[in-house]
Amino acid sequence: MAVVQEETMIATHLNPERNGVSTEEASANALISVENQVSGKNEKMFGAKKGTGGAPSMLGLWTTKRDGQVRLRSEESGLGAQEPLTVNQLLLRSVAKFGDLPALTAKKSNGEWERISFRQYYQLCRQAARSFLKLGLERFHGVCILGFNSVEWFISDIAAILAGGFAVGIYTTNSPEACKYVAENCSANIIVVENDKQLQKILEVKSKLPLLKAIIQYGEKIKEKIPNLYSWSEFLSLGASIPEDVLDVVIASQVPNQCCTLIYTSGTTGDPKGVMLSHDNITWTARAAGEFVNLIEGTAQQQEVVVSYLPLSHIAAQMIDIWLPLTFGVLTAFAQPDALKGTLVETLKEVQPTAFLGVPRVWEKMQERMKAVGAKNSALKRRLAAWAKSVGLETNLKRMTGSPEEPLKYRFARALVYRKVRKALGLERCTRCYTAAAPIARETLEYFLSLDIPVYELYGMSESTGPHTVSHAGAFRITSCGKPMVGCRTLLHHKDAEGVGEVCFFGRHVFMGYLNMEEKTKEAIDEEGWLHSGDLGKHDHDGFLYITGRIKELIITAGGENVAPVPIEDAVKEALPILSNAMLLGDKAKFLSMLLTLKCTMNLESGEPEDTMTPEAVEFCRRLGSRATKVSEVVNLRDPLVYSAIQKAITAVNKNAPSNAQKVQKWTLLDKDFSIAGGELGPTMKLKRPVVMQMYKVQIDRMYSES
Repeated sequence: MAVVQEETMIATHLNPERNGVSTEEASANALISVENQVSGKNEKMFGAKKGTGGAPSMLGLWTTKRDGQVRLRSEESGLGAQEPLTVNQLLLRSVAKFGDLPALTAKKSNGEWERISFRQYYQLCRQAARSFLKLGLERFHGVCILGFNSVEWFISDIAAILAGGFAVGIYTTNSPEACKYVAENCSANIIVVENDKQLQKILEVKSKLPLLKAIIQYGEKIKEKIPNLYSWSEFLSLGASIPEDVLDVVIASQVPNQCCTLIYTSGTTGDPKGVMLSHDNITWTARAAGEFVNLIEGTAQQQEVVVSYLPLSHIAAQMIDIWLPLTFGVLTAFAQPDALKGTLVETLKEVQPTAFLGVPRVWEKMQERMKAVGAKNSALKRRLAAWAKSVGLETNLKRMTGSPEEPLKYRFARALVYRKVRKALGLERCTRCYTAAAPIARETLEYFLSLDIPVYELYGMSESTGPHTVSHAGAFRITSCGKPMVGCRTLLHHKDAEGVGEVCFFGRHVFMGYLNMEEKTKEAIDEEGWLHSGDLGKHDHDGFLYITGRIKELIITAGGENVAPVPIEDAVKEALPILSNAMLLGDKAKFLSMLLTLKCTMNLESGEPEDTMTPEAVEFCRRLGSRATKVSEVVNLRDPLVYSAIQKAITAVNKNAPSNAQKVQKWTLLDKDFSIAGGELGPTMKLKRPVVMQMYKVQIDRMYSES
């Protein structure tokens, strides 16, 4: 009970009203108490000196049991030897350091931005945790959260952990059956939904979830009251009857090497797997990532700002939006639910973030819109933009390899063009623009680099708690994913003659295991504790990592030649700016073929691709002499000008192929683009190759039957 008393004492320090001291004195006392508590608790838990891995020798490096513990991959010195923290210990440190700084801000219906301080944030999380306990949340059982990013999402996530459960995000695009799978797999006691649309999914499968005790709805008023369904305000009031000490007992039972969060894989190659992340996975990775990119700790004078809009069921969004901000005192601003339908840039303009993460499709959409706007400019403005972009690309490519020069023409271009572009995008203050979660085309990276906006690639996976290698201003190469964070190691397993091997990770960011999936866990983590990513990669002479493909995506032709599809797909898309997607085929076949889709507008409500082509695609057609403005006009009429241009570009790409086996012999232009709504893309915009092959089996079979 000593730890319980200590954490209660710290909570008192963090709430000045409870003991009558000043905020400054409370924060100082709290920080001292936290440091003492962390050191003492970890010595007791591990029974070993700091930096030796700490845990008893009988613990393995992985587990699949919901209440299991693992041996931490600690190091003798440096960041890898840092004291392990639970989420609650991170929160206590956060409040002690940043207490009255704004932590979260959201725009209300009246247009005003409402802010919550780090101190208020923690108290709300504790209040919600007590309510979860009141509703009967059991130890190591799930709290599923299904909705768009919001203050309530964050509080539910952290409160679930404080109350001893698992925080479990569910993609808002999931079907009722997919929601059931996740809720059943994590033994969910409680599900938090944003609105009636998401509620109906849960009600449809509720009878098949015997462990489900309550549903909470936060985003809109409940339309029809049913038993065990609570509004957000009703939910928060439930915990009033649960004493703070009861919650403190639950918190005191938590240790850094136990699971607190489940991230479900998108299920592109089978059933989703529950990635078990420990307290230490999250708290250590947040510290390591922030230090690696030189995040500045928040003060009253300056504070980093990020915008939350990517799906929080994905670890990248959780790390950027929740855990890094708690660690470094960053302000998180919430975008509107329709952010990806067009309002994101307006939020960026209002909020002025200092760091911004976009999946490749977000950067591609920005690029398309900017090109469309540019095409309408006068001839003089277009010439000025072309000049500025050539200067920007040249200067930044030199800067990438260490040249500090800022030629006069670059300074002119910055004043005339670059600053205006950044202002139009809401990135005036943004010094860190990132891309992650899927491959991004070189052409997109070069486009933004030419506008003096370097987009740095991050690489990792759910199983590495997000980042493993990171690019930043001091170390990046175009198309490279950067170098490993301090405290993390990379191994290229079974390298071939060209130095390409499977990328493997080691460090405290490596996950605990897949919940209840021992065989899958053994496939992912080898006997020495290395996490096998399934990605193929190589290093350049400076140690930068380049991802060349995925092992499971490798095409092995009938002649036995291994072909990585992504480089060929990227080359074709770069040669044909009219294309949105390209998917290479040919496994066990005599030749390679390809499915292609055209760039088109998307229905902002349904997310379905429309028949109208984007302005960039229409402009491409105009330059060819084609009058087509719709996808159907090109495909149904087999527009000879467009089809000829596609074949010409593919022939040009084939000339650079290292062998005949790697040349694209046939292609089919589909009558609609790939989308999440259509099922061809996953929630993070990754191509679901097996699904596409099944959906377009007729078209694929036709290409090979005609040979």
